[in-house]
Amino acid sequence: MSAAAAAVEPGFTEAGRRRRQRRYLAVTAALAALVACLWWLMLLSGTTWYSPAEVVAVIAGRDVPGAVFAVGQLRLPRALLGLLAGAAFGMAGRTSQTMLRNQLASPDVIGITSGASMAAVFAILVLGWSGMRVNLLALVCGLGTALVIYLLSGTGSTQGGRLILIGIGISAMFSSVISYLQLRASIYSVTDAMRWLSGSLGDASWGQVPLLAGAVVLLGGALLALGRNLTTLSLGEESATGLGVHVDRTRLVLLLSTVALAAFATAATGPIAFVAFLAGPLTARLVGRTDRALLAPSALMGAAIVLGADLAGQHLFPTALPVGVVTGIVGAPYLLLQLVRLNREGASA
Repeated sequence: MSAAAAAVEPGFTEAGRRRRQRRYLAVTAALAALVACLWWLMLLSGTTWYSPAEVVAVIAGRDVPGAVFAVGQLRLPRALLGLLAGAAFGMAGRTSQTMLRNQLASPDVIGITSGASMAAVFAILVLGWSGMRVNLLALVCGLGTALVIYLLSGTGSTQGGRLILIGIGISAMFSSVISYLQLRASIYSVTDAMRWLSGSLGDASWGQVPLLAGAVVLLGGALLALGRNLTTLSLGEESATGLGVHVDRTRLVLLLSTVALAAFATAATGPIAFVAFLAGPLTARLVGRTDRALLAPSALMGAAIVLGADLAGQHLFPTALPVGVVTGIVGAPYLLLQLVRLNREGASA
């Protein structure tokens, strides 16, 4: 064996590849187990604690006095919506961060969810809407905002940076509109708008679950199918083109799927802060060096964050807090740490 061969870094040997594969599978399995535990805990816990047998009986459709309404109509749709929204935010955040090669490029940070938020506040405060109509208007305006950001960012190798800056500017503009609407509205209506803006699972209902579930299955499946091309895009446009990837078409499909996922999740739960931003980097730290897109474990991480934060908001504070408030408490310091780290490394945000 030559000296050059002996000096090959262990991570790039066959043994290193198998080690990375085992670590990836172990992290994914651990996240799946964590999500399952948190999901069941949401069904069991509350004002009244029900046994696993009672919860299973309710899910099976049997009549369990007291538990049918509490579990079947309140806790089960809430747990399902939290699971689906967390998975959607986690996958959308990881996709945008990988595609744009910037850990700050999550849908909530760059303003993709701001259009949905402004539309929902307008519907609640001005139109007097509630329920599914608010969700549908938020969805349409969220997709429209993403399209405007994409068109203004143009094309080319610097699109990612322009997209982030334009998104932040549009988000600031919509935040001003939201503040204006809140100042002009009745104090009783503002409470509903604030609950939606904070990101909450408190109004979860069975009517919201099928729409978000369909979006996660279809759009999440599309992202998983393009996972290899997503990893290639992270190498840069020239490298991706040289490896046979249709850069513009692939990036457009990825971007549309990402913003649609974020818009569907935001329309269902409100803009739960920092889930899309946190899920990808935390997953990458757990998995370590890899050539995978990490979409599936990021979806699990997002679901774990939402379910865990909702449980914490319900049980660990003197007053019940919306899930978005808890994720904001955790996410804001992490964002500051990321900015400090990027500044020390000389990277541009």
